[in-house]
Amino acid sequence: MTLTPEQQAEIDALRSQTQQTLRATVPGMEAHLYKAYEVLDHGFIRVIDYMGDDSAICQAARVSYGKGTKSVQNDEGLIRYLMRHWHSTPFEMCEIKLHVKLPVFVARQWIRHRTANVNEYSARYSILDREFYIPAPEHINAQSVVNNQGRGGVLEGEEAARVLEILKADSNRAYDHYEQMISQEGQDGLARELARMNLPANVYTQWYWKVDLHNLFHFLRLRADAHAQYEIRVYADAICKVVADWVPAAYGAFEDYRLGGATLSGKALDCVRRMLKGEEVTQENSGMSKGEWREFEGVLNDPA
Repeated sequence: MTLTPEQQAEIDALRSQTQQTLRATVPGMEAHLYKAYEVLDHGFIRVIDYMGDDSAICQAARVSYGKGTKSVQNDEGLIRYLMRHWHSTPFEMCEIKLHVKLPVFVARQWIRHRTANVNEYSARYSILDREFYIPAPEHINAQSVVNNQGRGGVLEGEEAARVLEILKADSNRAYDHYEQMISQEGQDGLARELARMNLPANVYTQWYWKVDLHNLFHFLRLRADAHAQYEIRVYADAICKVVADWVPAAYGAFEDYRLGGATLSGKALDCVRRMLKGEEVTQENSGMSKGEWREFEGVLNDPA
C-alpha cells in the first residue's frame, strides 16, 4: 500500500494538532491516532478516535467516581475477573473508531459482525479506484479436503501462475468495462450505482467502523483466530496490536482467556477427567463424532 502525497499530508496535519481535554487519554493510543497501518496489498487500518481506557472498565464495574482504586494490580485483577466470568457490560464503556480500507469480499465477512456503526464509501456517488486485492503467491491455496470453507496446500509453479494471471486479467477487464460504462464521452453514461455491479469482489472499498470494546473482542476472537480466513485475519492482527496499546490490562485478559483459551463441551471435559485418571480415551469411546474428536485433539495438542 502506498499513500498519496495528499493522504499523507492530511495525516500529518491531523497529527500535528493538539487538543486540551479533561477526558482520559492513553499515550500508547495517542501514538496510533490517524496513522495508516498497511494491510494486504492496498489496504490499511487507521484509528480515528477512541473513548475510555482500562480504568474506565473498572470505574463502570464499580459504578464509581473518578479512577476508583489506585492499585494497578487491583484493577487488573478486576478486569481479569470480568473477562473470566463473561461480564461484558463494563467493556462496552470503551469505544474505538477505525478507518479501514479493505477488499469487498473481506468487507462482506466483516459486516456479519452487526454490533457496530458503519459508514461505507459510496460507489453510487463516487468512482471506485482501480485497486484490487491480488494474493501473494504464498497465499494461493487449493481447496481444503477436510474443511469445506478452508484452504489446503499452496498451489505452485504453472498452476499458481495461471490462477494469478486470471485474477489480474479479470480484475482489470471488469474495471475497463466499468470505466467504459460510466464514461460521459460521446454517450450519456451508465449510472454509477448500476455500473458498480460489474466490479469484482476483490476491488477495494473503505469505511468508518465504530465499535465498543466488548464487541470488538468478539470480532477479534473469531477473526484473529488461526482458523479464520487469512485476508480478514491480517486486519484483525493489525487491530490487536493497536488494542494492546490502548487497554493493555483488558487485552492481556482477552489474550489469555479468549485467544489463548479454549471452550470444551461436556463430553470433552469428561474425556479430560478420564485421561487425568489414567484411562485410555479414543474417539470410539469418547462419545464424540470424528469431527469433534479431531478438534478436541487439536486443542490438546496444538491450541493454535
